[in-house]
Amino acid sequence: MKGVAAVLVVVAAVYALLVALLWARQESMLFLPSIPSRELVATPAALGLEYETLALETRDGETLHGWFVPAPRERAVLLFFHGNAGNISHRLDSLRIFHTLGLSVLMIDYRGYGRSTGRPSEQGTYEDALAAWQHLVDGRGIEPGRIILFGRSMGGAVATWLAAQQAPRGLIVESVFRSVPDLAAEIYPFLPVRLLARIDYPVEDLLARVNAPVLVVHSRDDEIIPFSHGEALHTAAGREGELLVLAGDHNTGFLLDEARYRAGLDAFLAGLGLPAPR
Repeated sequence: MKGVAAVLVVVAAVYALLVALLWARQESMLFLPSIPSRELVATPAALGLEYETLALETRDGETLHGWFVPAPRERAVLLFFHGNAGNISHRLDSLRIFHTLGLSVLMIDYRGYGRSTGRPSEQGTYEDALAAWQHLVDGRGIEPGRIILFGRSMGGAVATWLAAQQAPRGLIVESVFRSVPDLAAEIYPFLPVRLLARIDYPVEDLLARVNAPVLVVHSRDDEIIPFSHGEALHTAAGREGELLVLAGDHNTGFLLDEARYRAGLDAFLAGLGLPAPR
């Protein structure tokens, strides 16, 4: 009996340690600016595109690095929010696709990512999104009805929050979770993650407050965020929602299934009354 008791004590201690680590290291587990690197590996010039380097100030004093890439025959302006790792220089494949669709693009790095100052947090990314929106609307005089919000993975949570605050022409969320606690509960079913979670990103709930058409893009093969999350977001978007189903993994599905992806984005934009430039 003493041996069994000793084993139970060890198991309890290990479990308590796991709970403590999850509580303490949530930010470092989600926000991964140094994977693969904070260094910029390329610029839009690698695609032969002209661009403007930006330094945007947030309300709480951080400086965000970003690029504005104009389209010669602009269909609309797309505000791009990337996922939880890397920086904007790792998103040139997306920029290439958006450019061929006639979209001018504003890409920013969240605080603590790339060349942006500060330390990432959920509230901080919301402040970053607002600074980017204000740059387009107030700084460049772009009408909200010409702005498409786009977010991939964690960036979809940021884009959805912004869409719930503002009035964009449309919202595109790609490979996005219902919420951080919902996803964490599936990854760590043996831990009380809903009680421990300090990061929320409640995408599913926020979609009810978005008064714009929504395109949910998700792959059935996504190995990080299950397809069921995309289906739930499509349902949450209601009558304003459309679902574009891709093949391929979480990070490269949009490239592996590029023809379907490009056609789906083009159809969504056309449905917003934004025909392709000729």
